[in-house]
Amino acid sequence: RVRIPLPVSNILWEHCIRLANRTLVEGYANVKKCSNEGRALMQLDFQQFLMKLEKLTDIRPIPDKEFVETYIKAYYLTENDMDRWIKEHREYSTKQLTNLVNVCLGSHINKKARQKLLAVIDDIDRPKR
Repeated sequence: RVRIPLPVSNILWEHCIRLANRTLVEGYANVKKCSNEGRALMQLDFQQFLMKLEKLTDIRPIPDKEFVETYIKAYYLTENDMDRWIKEHREYSTKQLTNLVNVCLGSHINKKARQKLLAVIDDIDRPKR
């Protein structure tokens, strides 16, 4: 057995948690269809994940917790709010933003609004190319 000093252990936990949270968002971004109930279940699953993490580690605040919560909650935004949200949240990839818009199509965003939001994402992504 090798004892890991607490500061090293905390750094390892922080990186593992951050990676897990980033992976959750990436997984949510791969969803093709999702109802309001499905998003509610995502929130519930994430809350369960956080509760288990809090028992395993003393790291507070949980790294990238807001990153996951914000992405899940963005599903409920109206067209105008989502337009603003997309412009303000550059921490998400183009793929993650595009999928969010596509998943909202039909539930509370129409095709015209979808095209407008995808154009906003494309405009943000254009300088990166």
